[in-house]
Amino acid sequence: MLAKLEERVFLAMLIIVTLAFGFVLEPFWGSIFWACAITVIFYPVHIKIKRRIGNKPNRAALLTLLLCVLMVILPVLAIGAAFIQEGISFYDKIEKGEINPDGFIEAIRQAFPVVTEFLGRFGIQTDGLREKLSSGAVEASRLLAKEALSIGQNTFGFILSLCLMLYLTFFLLREGPRLVELMIKALPLGDKRERILFAKFAEVTRATVKGNLVVALVQGALGGLIFWLLGLPAPILWGVVMAFLSLLPAVGAALVWLPVSLYWYATGDWVIATILVAYGALVIGLADNILRPLLVGRDTKLPDYLVLFSTLGGITLMGINGFVLGPMVAALFLVFWQIFIDEFQQPQNKNSKPE
Repeated sequence: MLAKLEERVFLAMLIIVTLAFGFVLEPFWGSIFWACAITVIFYPVHIKIKRRIGNKPNRAALLTLLLCVLMVILPVLAIGAAFIQEGISFYDKIEKGEINPDGFIEAIRQAFPVVTEFLGRFGIQTDGLREKLSSGAVEASRLLAKEALSIGQNTFGFILSLCLMLYLTFFLLREGPRLVELMIKALPLGDKRERILFAKFAEVTRATVKGNLVVALVQGALGGLIFWLLGLPAPILWGVVMAFLSLLPAVGAALVWLPVSLYWYATGDWVIATILVAYGALVIGLADNILRPLLVGRDTKLPDYLVLFSTLGGITLMGINGFVLGPMVAALFLVFWQIFIDEFQQPQNKNSKPE
């Protein structure tokens, strides 16, 4: 009796201490998450480097980390700096009246009265909608400039988070297999099940991060390129916005190029508008339709519709990290149910006799 009581108290204290430790680490969850994601993505590269230089774990981890910085971190920082600069410039143009969101929306409304009539049938007044959309555009640009300035003012915090992420990535690369084996021993789920779950975690993380980032970079680059060729202001800004929006499967970058093309139709620039629509649908759209199923759906072994809903749900609940965590939760959901069917249901079916 005393032994059972001691065991239960110990387990309760174990849970309490673990939760307390989780709360202590809460400010750094973003850095920890991306350190784990980068480790999973670059671990195959780390293995190849380790084979080439021999059993030198510190040097192999450092070389892998340096490769990650050169291939990912520095390009992202460069794009982010250009994005912030153009975002502030775009907000200044709106404040000075050089860009008028209200005129943009009004031109589309007048050029397409059918849309106004259609919305009116459902009791939606376009005048109020126009004012809301216009004020929303101004607020969005103000928020963009504010966040950009906030990032600049909080440079120390950003650099600290980045350094913590890279520091943890180094140790995860070096100690990865040992930590995984330690977790397998500690978790009471059965070693075989735990290995399946860890393998699925690595598979989904690698597929979603690599796949979604490749799709985002391709669509953002293609969108920014056509905006630059057509002479639109702030092509890098809109390219980065399209890259972020491309994390949303199916719609994504069309939320930017489609309204712009409608505006050009409304103002009479039919040739430019048609070029943008054709380019957006055939080039930018096909990049999503071809690359995403190949890089995300195939590697995660998730249906396209499940990738879509889990990505949208993950981003809604968890922000930018959700584009990885959403599909990961969906994949683990399927794995848990598959294990349950294989281990708990099939034996019952075998033992059951037909009547």
